[in-house]
Amino acid sequence: MFKRILQTAGFSGLLAALLLTLVQSLWVSPLILQAETYESAPAAQAHEHAEGSAAHSHEHDEEAWAPQDGWQRVLSTAAGNLVVAVGFALMLVGLYSLRMPGSTRQGLLWGLAGFAVFVLAPTLGLPPELPGTAAAELGQRQTWWISTAAATAAGLALLVFGRGLWLKLLGAAWLLGPHVIGAPQPTAHASLAPEALESQFIVASLLTNAVFWVALGALTAWLFRRAHVGEQ
Repeated sequence: MFKRILQTAGFSGLLAALLLTLVQSLWVSPLILQAETYESAPAAQAHEHAEGSAAHSHEHDEEAWAPQDGWQRVLSTAAGNLVVAVGFALMLVGLYSLRMPGSTRQGLLWGLAGFAVFVLAPTLGLPPELPGTAAAELGQRQTWWISTAAATAAGLALLVFGRGLWLKLLGAAWLLGPHVIGAPQPTAHASLAPEALESQFIVASLLTNAVFWVALGALTAWLFRRAHVGEQ
């Protein structure tokens, strides 16, 4: 069982990471590169989405290493995606060991649940940010993100597997709770990149992650079921 979990997570994570890197390189990365041109432009190009002015500081450590555009950036992105993909694949396969998916279609549903927990729910309060975007304090955002993901996972589990109306109502409350409290926000929403570019980036990030999670759910379910049949 342990060997099956590792093999399934490794292969499915690798394939999903390659797919994610490809889609990011074609769609998401060009938007980030475009936003970086505004970040390096004069501060007068900054625009605000709220009344009043906000001080938005940009600190750059010239001695810090950063991947160059091209193959270094792609390889760095691929390596990060691989680590994340294998980690999420291990989580899904661990759940499969407790509740065997009846078909690859059920893996798709598990993938969509992962997308809802780790992408969609947090994005409702903290949308993806381009370089040069004002944001609240990092620790507060991390705390809210983790709390939202945990609450969404618990809420979905109660809605899907809970028996009885009260458990399902409790699940709905867990889903709504973080958004009723609200995510930490900066004093003013300011960005160096145009609003149209921000909107494109948010849509691209959401759809790219949706493709990743659907692929990861399907791959893990298919490989896990195949390995299970091969052992019998």
